[in-house]
Parts: sequence; structure tokens; C-alpha cells
Amino acid sequence: FIVGGAFHGLDQIIERRLGGRQLGFGADVGSRKDRSLSELLRETQPEDLLKFGMIPEFIGRLPVVATLDELDEKALVSILTEPKNALIKQYKKLLDLDGVNLKFTDGALKAIASEAVRRKTGARGLRGILEAAMLDVMYDVPSRKTAREVIISEEVILKGEKPLVVVEKNAQSA
Repeated sequence: FIVGGAFHGLDQIIERRLGGRQLGFGADVGSRKDRSLSELLRETQPEDLLKFGMIPEFIGRLPVVATLDELDEKALVSILTEPKNALIKQYKKLLDLDGVNLKFTDGALKAIASEAVRRKTGARGLRGILEAAMLDVMYDVPSRKTAREVIISEEVILKGEKPLVVVEKNAQSA
């Protein structure tokens, strides 16, 4: 079995188990203030999963527990832009179908990633943040026949400002 998830609250169970204990040659484990969430989750034992609410029969089918580190802003920006089907590429393709070039400033990409970190949603939260910023653009811009380029800035993401829409210079109205 492969089991994935945030397991909210598991870190508190582990912290209680480790509290006041020493490891190895008398080295202090330290309190939560000294340890990140990822560091605590690396200490997961079957007894922690049991206290978390999993049944022993299920825990027995999980012989190896591997934890993943939280994604930082740089990793989230990579997820937004690099994969073949990256969210940014999808939005660019959708607007390209209407002859509109979509651009994101570096600040906008960092703001999306930063907001996902702030919300503690990781990669799952990227789509929601991006959709909130792009909703009006996706409906308004294709109907504007003179629109040629849309630039999404940091202010669009963080403050809800309107994106910059570049229109065709010599556009004639029909």
C-alpha cells in the first residue's frame, strides 16, 4: 500500500511521545520550537499511527513509513511552470486559442507559491489561488477582440488588482 496525506495532528502525537526524552548518548530531542514539522514526522512510529486512529491491521500492512519534506516556494514555482501539463502552461494555451499571449511576472509566480505556503496547502492549493486570479481574465479577455497580451503581476495575485491587458494598436471596431 502507498498512503499519502497531511495527517493533521500526527505531529502533536509524536511530539508528546518524544517530549522530555533523550536519544542516543543522552542527546536532547528538543521541543517542537526547535524542530520543524518535517523533522517531527520523520520520527513516526507504528504506535503513533495507532494513537492517530489507524487500526493495527492496517498499520501492519505499512511496513515502511517514509515522510516527505514540505515544499518551499522554489519547488512550488517549479510545479507551476515546469511539468508538461503545468498549470501556467494550461492557462497560456487556453488564451492562445483566442490569439492572446499570457505572461506571468516572476513576482506573480512567487506570490502564488508564497500564498500556497502561507495557507499551508502546498501544491494542492496552487490551482485555487491561480483560478481566483484568472477567473475574470478567462471570461473577459476572449470577448475583447483587440486584446493581444495579458500580463499577470504580483499585485493581481496578492491584491486582486486587474491584470494589464495589451490591445492591438490599429484595431478597427466592427
